[in-house]
Amino acid sequence: MSTQALVQATGLHTYYGNSHVLHGVDLHIQPGETLALMGRNGMGKSTTIRSLLGLTPARRGEVLIRGEHCSGRATHQIIRRGIGYVPEGRGMFPNLSVRESLIMAARPGLDGRRDWDLERVLSTFPRLAERIKHLTGNLSGGEQQMVAIGRALMTNPELMILDEATEGLAPLIRKEIWQVIRLIKASGIATLVVDKNVNVLLDLTDRSMIMVKGRVVYDGASAELQRQPQILQEHIGL
Repeated sequence: MSTQALVQATGLHTYYGNSHVLHGVDLHIQPGETLALMGRNGMGKSTTIRSLLGLTPARRGEVLIRGEHCSGRATHQIIRRGIGYVPEGRGMFPNLSVRESLIMAARPGLDGRRDWDLERVLSTFPRLAERIKHLTGNLSGGEQQMVAIGRALMTNPELMILDEATEGLAPLIRKEIWQVIRLIKASGIATLVVDKNVNVLLDLTDRSMIMVKGRVVYDGASAELQRQPQILQEHIGL
């Protein structure tokens, strides 16, 4: 790799109790790169993300963020290294308003950038501007996902991680979320995306990884994977 990776994970072995979930997972993300993490349910995608962020620390293996050893660090310390996280389930504080939810996350990027502020997030998500005073607990699932993405953008990250980016959302809302993810990519922010819509992922991302039972079985260019439907059929069932 010609430039230092934003994230470099090597040999991750992660457990839930005695259950061995990740078996030596390697993962890297370069600055500005968009990566799809794919696989059937229960194959280790979310656990990989949780291991990167210290939410479920790996028992063995190493995680570097911008070349800095982060294995064993607290999640808030890892996130502060320039990562915006949109968790599965969205992680709303239901008693906060849309405005409060966005403002509480606001901070400059590592290099002092403030490219994403409240005005830009609201112009990106006009629906949130209309609901700025509403409690997030009263929003639809799609609107909550917009808040979660906007909240992450307000940290001015170098890497956005979206776990199940459009799960359970109505088709029109899904389309809107994908448009925003394309906008994030175009702005130069690196992105790691988990979603069940494989065709959109392959069209959107630079590189794809497929996981099967806690192991990486494919890691390569998304365009190349599009030309090998037999791999998708074997490991994802498309």
